[in-house]
Amino acid sequence: MKKILLNLVFLTFYITLTAQVDRSIPDADPAPQINFEDPISFEMKNGMKVMFIENHKLPRASVNLLIDNPPIIEGELNGVGYITGGIMGKGNSFQNKDSLNEEVDFMGARMNFSSQGGSASSLSRYFERVLTMFSQGALFPDFSKEEFNQEKNIFLDNIKNDEKNTVSIARRVENVLAYGVDHPYGEFITKESMEKIELKDAIKFYDDYFKPNNAYLVIIGDIDVKKTKKLVKKLFGKWKKGKDLDEKFLEGSANEIKEPAQQQELTINLIDMPNSANSEITFQNLVDLKMIDEDYYSALIANRIFGAGPESRLFNNIREDKGYAYGAYSSIGDDKYSKAKFRASTSTRSQVTDSALVEIIKEINKIHKIPVSAEELKNAKAKYLGEFVLAMERPSTIANYAINIESNDLESDYYKKFLANINAVTAKDVQEAANKYFSLKNAQLVVTGKGSEIIDNLEKVSFENKIIPISYFDKYGNSIEKPIFNKEISSEVNVKSIFLNYVNAIGGADVLNKVKSISTSASVKIPNAPFSPKAEIKQKHPNLNSLVMSVESMGTLMSQKFDGENGYTEQMGQKIPFEKDQINSEKEKLGLFEEIYLDPNKMEIISLNKVEGKDLYKIKINEKTYRYYDAKSYLLIMKEETSSQAGNEIKSITKYSNYKQIEGVLLPHKREIVSGPQTIVFEITSIKLNEEIDDSFFK
Repeated sequence: MKKILLNLVFLTFYITLTAQVDRSIPDADPAPQINFEDPISFEMKNGMKVMFIENHKLPRASVNLLIDNPPIIEGELNGVGYITGGIMGKGNSFQNKDSLNEEVDFMGARMNFSSQGGSASSLSRYFERVLTMFSQGALFPDFSKEEFNQEKNIFLDNIKNDEKNTVSIARRVENVLAYGVDHPYGEFITKESMEKIELKDAIKFYDDYFKPNNAYLVIIGDIDVKKTKKLVKKLFGKWKKGKDLDEKFLEGSANEIKEPAQQQELTINLIDMPNSANSEITFQNLVDLKMIDEDYYSALIANRIFGAGPESRLFNNIREDKGYAYGAYSSIGDDKYSKAKFRASTSTRSQVTDSALVEIIKEINKIHKIPVSAEELKNAKAKYLGEFVLAMERPSTIANYAINIESNDLESDYYKKFLANINAVTAKDVQEAANKYFSLKNAQLVVTGKGSEIIDNLEKVSFENKIIPISYFDKYGNSIEKPIFNKEISSEVNVKSIFLNYVNAIGGADVLNKVKSISTSASVKIPNAPFSPKAEIKQKHPNLNSLVMSVESMGTLMSQKFDGENGYTEQMGQKIPFEKDQINSEKEKLGLFEEIYLDPNKMEIISLNKVEGKDLYKIKINEKTYRYYDAKSYLLIMKEETSSQAGNEIKSITKYSNYKQIEGVLLPHKREIVSGPQTIVFEITSIKLNEEIDDSFFK
């Protein structure tokens, strides 16, 4: 059904909510005086540093705990840290999970844990109890076999789902290429490493690394410092100090952090994802930047102007001017233990992958050679001012700032002077920082997308009159030879023969022509949705169709109908008639199985490529629609469609699998709809053929 795909994607956005961008720029001058209150601090005998910040504006209080360990190499047990953090907070020696959750909910409190610490907050009248429960969860977690198995299964499911996710694979390989797999930042969790992890490994990880030696505890809010200090000593005083963790990270030790190798020249690194609807593009280089560095503020402003928001140069070029993508952003990191990254990225259509890549390079070259304007500098500072002042209203921000001062050896007035230092940055400072940290000489251009569609143009991309070399990697970051993107197609194969083989594979023309209606029921999985809708899809010869999505407790979420002449979409109480081109598209359908009546002479075979282990024929149906058929079974595996919405082109892919026979007709029982990072899965629960459906049902 035409455009159901698009409506489902926008329904997903409605369910998960979208943020509105505020582009207003406040005045940059002068920098306000930040009233960052110095915490009352003390160090416990076990080494934990404790900080209190009293604030009686609101009757609330919060606690933040950070275990500031150096990065840890997990090796063949990669993922043990995540699974350890996942178990924590699911009950402890004093309360089981259900009792703990009930009490937290009753108090309206929040509490969470990870293998690097945790946080909790509540109304001040409950805070003594919440702090007690938090300490029990942190120091006496219940590592039950049941919770361990549950967390492990969740991670295994996530790993399985990510194996086909272009964005997840792109991020993984980017880190491997930047740091190497023998560096903590380049390691990644695999099915094999997760399956090796046992409960005893999680317990050992907690015992080894969840220690007060490098711990910081910050308590902020409506508290009595003297009383709270006494409580902290009581709750955390028996937390035993571990070995000096610095010994574990000395050069030559089992957990030595090796400096990642520096890239020697600008390169394009391609990860082929034959089923990808878009290309993920990342420009990255390693930076040696720390918060104590004199040019830290200059680097922040340079990144802000270049690509840190919707008012930046990169965003305006890629989205507003060229229309290549919905957005393009950059970020610059700082790290006291190892090198961080400068990163600029976007997600764009395959057809403009090379063009978007060229524009990123152009923008970096521009900020290297031409000083930023006074207006850009003023606006960037003003944006920092607004965000900084707003952030100071959040207790979590103040807690992080307090921890940063202690853990990064910053001056006690670091954040009091922060805006003044930002305000002091000049255009010359920005240019120098950009040249130092946005490197074109030894950067990596990482492209993850459909190689067969982008390789020809990528091989022409140049910098300073020199073609940029291309290296190829698999989805785990292993170097490989250039893939064969297009296989030779036999002269005996044409669109007509593929359609005929498909029709015969699913039942034959005689059987298919007897099917006058198809009624389908399905359960639907939508990412981040708190529920799983049900879908009822009905189709009647030649082109009548209906889709209704509903949730038992909420009723109908969306319906879409076409009666052969007109159609509409009804969603969120609004009934929107089909546009003329959509009506014409639906009218062009002459039956339930399009391959029987489509004119193969108006179509062409584009390629024969391997996609997810199968050789698929790619057929161009029209300018905006492609279909992929298995070269062995001839079953339809995938459809690729481009639709227009609000002036933007949206590419969506529908995957078909789990074919089962229904009354002599082979039909797919699973459909995955992919559009950008969103994947919506239809699991077919029943299919009925030739059900009596009155035409009025489609009105």
